[in-house]
Amino acid sequence: MAKRPYSNEADYVVVGSGSSGAAVAARLAEAGATVIMLEAGKSDAKGMHGYMTKKPGMCAPMHFDERLEKGFDWGYKSTPQQSAGGREMLVTRGKVMGGSSSVNGMVYVRGNRANFDSWAAEGNTGWSADEVNAAYKRSEDFEDGENAYRGAGGPIKVSRSRIVQEGTHQFIQATSEALGVKINDDYNGAEQEGISVMQENVRDGVRYSSTRGYVHGLAPRTLEVQTEVLATKIVIEGNRAVGVEVIDEGRGGGRRTIRAGKEVIVSGGFVNSPQLLMLSGIGPAAHLASLGIDCVADLPVGDNLHDHMFHPLSFHLSTITHKSTPGFFLKGMAKNLVGVDTFLNHSIFESVGFVRSSLATDVPDIQLHAIPWSYPDPGAGDHGKQKPDPRPSLGVFSTLIYPKSRGTIRLASADPTVAPLIDYGYLSEPDDLKVLAEGTEMARAIMASSAFGSSVKGEIYPGNGVRADNPEEIRRRAVSVMHAVGTCRMGVDERAVVGPDLKVRGIEGLRVADASIMPTITGGNTNAPCYMIGERASDFILGRA
Repeated sequence: MAKRPYSNEADYVVVGSGSSGAAVAARLAEAGATVIMLEAGKSDAKGMHGYMTKKPGMCAPMHFDERLEKGFDWGYKSTPQQSAGGREMLVTRGKVMGGSSSVNGMVYVRGNRANFDSWAAEGNTGWSADEVNAAYKRSEDFEDGENAYRGAGGPIKVSRSRIVQEGTHQFIQATSEALGVKINDDYNGAEQEGISVMQENVRDGVRYSSTRGYVHGLAPRTLEVQTEVLATKIVIEGNRAVGVEVIDEGRGGGRRTIRAGKEVIVSGGFVNSPQLLMLSGIGPAAHLASLGIDCVADLPVGDNLHDHMFHPLSFHLSTITHKSTPGFFLKGMAKNLVGVDTFLNHSIFESVGFVRSSLATDVPDIQLHAIPWSYPDPGAGDHGKQKPDPRPSLGVFSTLIYPKSRGTIRLASADPTVAPLIDYGYLSEPDDLKVLAEGTEMARAIMASSAFGSSVKGEIYPGNGVRADNPEEIRRRAVSVMHAVGTCRMGVDERAVVGPDLKVRGIEGLRVADASIMPTITGGNTNAPCYMIGERASDFILGRA
């Protein structure tokens, strides 16, 4: 049967179906506009892609099983990170409908309210904590129902993790005792600080990605999703964006132009949004000239790249029931003592904490996670490919959530099919290493708490060679949390790519809406803020802000 031809014209063209893209596309369509949403990856509606992106327990295999990852991921790696052991880091980016929201860990963290007030204080009107709260509430369906901070009835269902491990309950109690923080019932409410049961965008064993929440069965017919379509260039006439050039990778590789009667909204994420802008002549003039690209707007596209980093520790813990690591290898599912159904319907994360290092200012600057198996030692080489320790284990991550280090994204070629150069600049600022070192000692203090009784049998790695007074080994082991932001910075000064209304400076009819617009990273996992950014983008476009 011949495939139905794709349309070539709409009021709005949205590039990317991830957390922000699907949200803005659906809201524009609900308002009566015609919208074409482009996705370079495959559909998540059926087949293997449908199953893998629907079941929460398939998160890790999509990242770490070599048989699967190429079908869901762009396959990017960073440049060698000079201050992080010279390592090339994995840059996990979802290439499927729903983008990274279809492959991530489903951890739902809004961020600290102070994050958004700081954006507003920099001149970004419309982005204070109270103003973004309305967008957050509209996007979510929290299991406790609506209150001053939480929403009900929205497209993204949010539930607390269904904890099945005694070791996780022990970890929550131990964190409270060892660090003197409260057990917080809702870290997405009035106050973030403390230790909590994880909240996740999961309900009844189903992952609520952007497309499952905003598109499937919900979006009006005025929204057309075009999959396996790679955007290669924004068409600019005069100083106005009027469409997008694409390659139909899933339909023979033909090229065509899709016209936008009103606006083009770029929602490709922190890598693909700056890449597409630069390919279109929007970016640093000297860099574009070096590749033979005519510059139409000299803007600092690709600057301000920053990301969360975590340092993993693993402990042999007898109160964990996993005998192997089913989250990393499908063949291990048969050895999962908590049951295959529980594994498939459950996130790998069960608890989260927000605590302060000695360098913290007005907000917690370390995020803690625990998972019920050992995490492969990133210092052992070829991160993600080596097998973890087979014993029942608790992996504990201390995460730097407000890095000072900054990096860049630059084009490697004017060819849109060539991956860009991703240089995070990890650990180039000494304070980032200090925070990670303190977080390492916090993890050890937690695991030494009496709340564990005699169930902690020892530290598997990194071992005594990595300590706060000798942190250099952390450079070999700290890795990305895959939360990078900032490469199309929002602001009102010369460092900005977009203004507070998300319009690209100097170009009419063009906005960016995704994590790349964040001036500074939020305190926690970045998926939930991206839903909010998509909601705010629709507010600005529709005149509701």
